[in-house]
Amino acid sequence: MSHLTNEEIASLKEKAKQVRIDILKMITKANSGHTGGSLSVADLLTLLYFREMNVDPKDPHKADRDRLVLSKGHAAPAMYACLAEKGYFPMEELNHLRQAGHMLQGHPDMKHTPGVDMTTGSLGQGISAACGMALASKIDNASWRVYAVLGDGELEEGQVWEAAMYAAHYKLDHLTAFVDNNGLQIDGPITEVMSSLPIGEKFKAFGWHVIEVSGHDFAALHDAIEEAKTVKGQPTMIVMKTVKGKGVPEIENKVGWHGKAPSEEECERFIKAVEEAQ
Repeated sequence: MSHLTNEEIASLKEKAKQVRIDILKMITKANSGHTGGSLSVADLLTLLYFREMNVDPKDPHKADRDRLVLSKGHAAPAMYACLAEKGYFPMEELNHLRQAGHMLQGHPDMKHTPGVDMTTGSLGQGISAACGMALASKIDNASWRVYAVLGDGELEEGQVWEAAMYAAHYKLDHLTAFVDNNGLQIDGPITEVMSSLPIGEKFKAFGWHVIEVSGHDFAALHDAIEEAKTVKGQPTMIVMKTVKGKGVPEIENKVGWHGKAPSEEECERFIKAVEEAQ
């Protein structure tokens, strides 16, 4: 198993800062979007796009690319920031989030946005699509892998557990999924709305290989992804403990920032906090 070097970790931290700044700017300009949950997955998506996945922005549809399904589709700004930073489309497009006639809509759209492998937004459906992709890879004896990102509130959807059964039944070892366990959803703490805890134990019971790590520790996340590649006959679920609004102390762990856009003054303040963070 390869481990990240200190230089690689430092580089990823700087890239994740820029991704967070992009998220804040685009949501502020749109005056619409999901700030908290986009910031909580920024580290994971930065790691996937800039270190882990076999993808090429010059050839978005190459047959052997790894696939990423953002099942918690409302965190699309984090995906868009990574795609733009990676070179899939001009950075200027980030100025047109949620605008009619432009490609970056409120949820990922595979027909109009280069680099998006699955249209998502209706919670629970993304992980099911990821299972179908992983089965195709397995049937073809292909090398490409499928990564899926779920929200912890999303786990309340019954379809998630049908997909969990399906993935284990068909031994989808090409599939690595992540739960963004920030503990908050639109209506409040997950423990008050409809608790899915203990998440790891549930997926183990459904036949998954489970790894639990911090979602903001690049080294631990990388090691978990590497471990998943060695698992045969089981899908892997990486349960990430994260902080909603991560990177902006003023809004961290604040449920009110689930789907709230910053004002221009707040955006400037938030960006400064991101830039000054260690």
